[in-house]
Amino acid sequence: MLRKFALAFCAALLPGTASAATVDVFDADVATGSNVVWTADNEYILNGLVFVDDGATLTIQPGTVIKGKPGQGENASALVVARGGKIFASGTPDMPIVFTAEADDVSDPGDLPLDARGLWGGVILLGHATLNSQPGETPIEGIPTTEARGIYGGDDDADNSGIFRYVSIRYGGTDIGAGNEINGLTMGGVGSGTLIEFVEVYNNQDDGFEWFGGTVNTKHLVSAFNGDDAFDYDEGFRGKGQFWFVIQDADTGNRAGEHDGGTTPEDGAPYAIPQIHNVTYIGSGAFSANGDNDVVLKIRDNAGGQYINSIFTDFAGEAVSIEDLESGEDSRARLEAGDLRLANNIWWGFGAGDDLATIAPEEFIAEHLAANDNRIVDPLLGGISRDRDQGLDPRPQSGSPAFSGLAATPDDGFYTQVDYIGAFGRNLWTSGWTFLSEAGIMPSDAATFIAEESAVEAALPSGYALEQNTPNPFNPNTTIRYSMAADGHVKLTVYNSVGQEMATLVNGSRPAGIHAVSLNAAAYSTGIYFYRLEAGGQTLMRKMTLLK
Repeated sequence: MLRKFALAFCAALLPGTASAATVDVFDADVATGSNVVWTADNEYILNGLVFVDDGATLTIQPGTVIKGKPGQGENASALVVARGGKIFASGTPDMPIVFTAEADDVSDPGDLPLDARGLWGGVILLGHATLNSQPGETPIEGIPTTEARGIYGGDDDADNSGIFRYVSIRYGGTDIGAGNEINGLTMGGVGSGTLIEFVEVYNNQDDGFEWFGGTVNTKHLVSAFNGDDAFDYDEGFRGKGQFWFVIQDADTGNRAGEHDGGTTPEDGAPYAIPQIHNVTYIGSGAFSANGDNDVVLKIRDNAGGQYINSIFTDFAGEAVSIEDLESGEDSRARLEAGDLRLANNIWWGFGAGDDLATIAPEEFIAEHLAANDNRIVDPLLGGISRDRDQGLDPRPQSGSPAFSGLAATPDDGFYTQVDYIGAFGRNLWTSGWTFLSEAGIMPSDAATFIAEESAVEAALPSGYALEQNTPNPFNPNTTIRYSMAADGHVKLTVYNSVGQEMATLVNGSRPAGIHAVSLNAAAYSTGIYFYRLEAGGQTLMRKMTLLK
């Protein structure tokens, strides 16, 4: 009850909530030649498809909330930035811009059910960058083909559609007809002059993010609990990406990556060869009954691309499927030409098994993974949870193999040089601005114990034990040791003196042995805390005192 109250209280402090005035927005409101500003003291309601027309500019201030009315087909609501239009939506970590459904009370993270999807449309950005489909300009997926402003593509790979950063897009993906649903963020022919970073898509009915051609570069993307694929690219997409994160629902969702090269023709140039570094993709669960979660990456239709220094874990099926046709060009041809490369990645926690033969049963894929420094090893993430228990912590813990075996990161002005594999190091960059953080699915980095875990070399213990932390009392550092008689799942949680859950230190599979967790409680006040171990069917608890 206390934690639920705290979440609601924090959310109530967000700008653009209870006191905001409602402003209805219609298609004619951002017309050619206009310069429109949406402010955080208003709440904007999209009535149908609202276009930012060619020659128009839409500026959205930090903390602004935009809601889409419900409706399908011609009544679907979405924000569409047409070719030649510009959007400047630049939120901040403390004041993100939120796109959501009209029914969503943004001051209450728990007001909509966990399976709420398809309640409105989404956001669509269209540009003049090149595609590999013919004739090089085409109507975008997700809006009626009769809408002339829905055309994307061209010959300007440096095209600039504006800025889109610290934005959370929630509960979208309505059906516009014939099963054609809108992605959370759709990018059609978007050029490299556009800045897109720190964007979350939560609970979308269709894909989280989809690129149709173009060259836009992106960083810090979050695709959470979406109904179809997390990341999808097609039609010759050639952008760069770094720090992408996926968490999929236990029951719903397809692949983390569905990557197509072209449509008409499939072998058209330029090939789809995006360069993606430092992702962490978490599936529906190794033992999930979600049959659509059959493979992490599905690469086909002559698509290429790179995944480097990344973590893939907790999927019910296999690692990767690469199209291999009897004749003609396919994605295997891109692999053999060097246009498709999977290198220095960590794969772990697959329903098919955790060895090369089971995660990659096709011999040519297994040979490629083995030859390019891929490892099948537990990345020792902080925790995997899909509940509102702050248990989803994708940061590798101390001793994780994610801190070794890296490939060199290109030094080209785009990529950030880091010393870890995956989307996260010590910093939880999702804190504050994402729904995952706001709803308590992930911990808040600003108010959590900092924990590092390591294995202790000793004889295999005969039972399960939780030792008294040392030193105790402490300020602010202490160490907790626990023993496991067998491999298994471990959860180590900290509570305050009134039983409020403060942090999940460990939540995942651990090998038999003695483990040490080093804590830093600098963010917490003096007081008595309890730490609880759940392992091997047992629950053990001890008390510790923080004395500042």
